[in-house]
Amino acid sequence: MAVPVPQPILDHAVIHVADQLDSARARFRRLGFQLTERGHHSLGSSNHLAVFGENYLELLGYEAGKRGQRADLWQSPLGLSGLVWKTHEAESTFLHLQRQDLDGDPPATFHRPVTLPDGTETEARFSTVRVRASLIPNGRSFFCQHLTPEAVWLPAWQRHPNGVRNISEFVIVAQDPALSAQVYSRLFGAAKVIACPEGAFVLRAGAATVRFASADYAQQRFGPLPEEYDGTARMVALGFETAGLDQVKRALQAGEIVFQEQPDAIVVEAGQGFNLALRFT
Repeated sequence: MAVPVPQPILDHAVIHVADQLDSARARFRRLGFQLTERGHHSLGSSNHLAVFGENYLELLGYEAGKRGQRADLWQSPLGLSGLVWKTHEAESTFLHLQRQDLDGDPPATFHRPVTLPDGTETEARFSTVRVRASLIPNGRSFFCQHLTPEAVWLPAWQRHPNGVRNISEFVIVAQDPALSAQVYSRLFGAAKVIACPEGAFVLRAGAATVRFASADYAQQRFGPLPEEYDGTARMVALGFETAGLDQVKRALQAGEIVFQEQPDAIVVEAGQGFNLALRFT
């Protein structure tokens, strides 16, 4: 049976906040993001979303007494911990992962209640399939099939004070960026991962670019890495396409967030971004 190779399109980025959902929500609102109300997954985790045009970011953590319900999620360091791809057919994607010897667990289906902007209640349902955990240090990479996309991508949730339109960059730092990128070459095909003159490797992912880079490259572009970075591959930074840097600047100033201005970008270093560097263009 022919099994299609999935296309690399970023669905969302997961930020691990553990038991700090309240402080993470407050910080990302100060960064200028509109966040959905807290959602509670049927598997035990809780979240807030910042929804954009094609993708979104997710603050993922747990409420008191629920850490043990999804203990595998909380092993990675705080900060960026999940690289999530779109799929329209989780079962077919799982077969592809099996054929490439990349498979983890079979597809899992779960849900969370959602209160829509007009006050009505509905349910967001998903089916996910994960790349084998041992291949992704310090985090997870998986595919997400949205069974109810109309419960996520609502225009009322896509307007942000900082003017963000999409995640445009997802950065993985490693001592050996080429080695770090290999799993995604196997996943999507070697031709999808492109070497760049500055030493990084890039993978186009719809509205976003996934970048595998050295520590020196990442620090030049995003500022200091998280203090506990130990040289193993680590998800460390996000870039955002915005409506304009003046709007970003106003939102950050209103939130009393320290930032650095570059000729074509505004950068919030990891210490201000919940162990995650953010770059707005």
